[in-house]
Amino acid sequence: MRGKLTLVGAGPGDPELISLKGVKALKTADVVLYDALVHPDLLDYAPSAKKIHVGKRAGHHSFKQAEINELILEYALPGKLVVRLKGGDPFIFGRGKEEIEFVETFGVETEVVPGISSINLPGYYGIPLTVRGVNESFWVITGTTSSGQLSNDIRLAAQSTATVVVLMGLRKLDEISEIFIQQGKKDLPLAIISKGSLEDGKVIFGTVENIRSQKNEIVAPGIIVIGEAVGTHPRFYEKVKAITETYL
Repeated sequence: MRGKLTLVGAGPGDPELISLKGVKALKTADVVLYDALVHPDLLDYAPSAKKIHVGKRAGHHSFKQAEINELILEYALPGKLVVRLKGGDPFIFGRGKEEIEFVETFGVETEVVPGISSINLPGYYGIPLTVRGVNESFWVITGTTSSGQLSNDIRLAAQSTATVVVLMGLRKLDEISEIFIQQGKKDLPLAIISKGSLEDGKVIFGTVENIRSQKNEIVAPGIIVIGEAVGTHPRFYEKVKAITETYL
């Protein structure tokens, strides 16, 4: 009898942001394959399961995707219940679809338990992605494509009035800022959310032009949020005024 693979979204850091269904999956798991950004407290929900860290971080890849796929099969084919615990949501820049499709070709049953994505982090810190009368949409873009280049979609988004959320883009912050400056948007509000919803997570406010002066405050992982909606946060203008006065 073949086992089962359950992809579980662990959320953006805070261990209390996992769903009840995700917790139930962990409690019944025989094996948990977990990512680098998964809070360690979540593993306590699976005390008797075999736990294998397969996290991938920039410059420190412990497992290639093909190796993770093979590990899932190694345990699922003999009948084990495998939980693949992934940061954020498994289907938002998480390669969850690839893992599901791979094991299903071998007849393994699969299930997806959605998670709170890092896309929701602005709201966690009181930054709205949409504000009535301010913007009509938001774009979510990967900052770095599979080829390592900056996504061309950022150039398109910079021409709109949308709130732009850039994931995996901290290393390309200068390039991203320059694109918006070229669109005449140097004063557009910008926030960087550093370290997700972990206890030491924080928000760095600035503008497209001056955010680069605060690079020493930015700790990866982080997401970039750009748009007029960011400027509606009560701390925004207080922070930007302080930065401006510092450099006068």
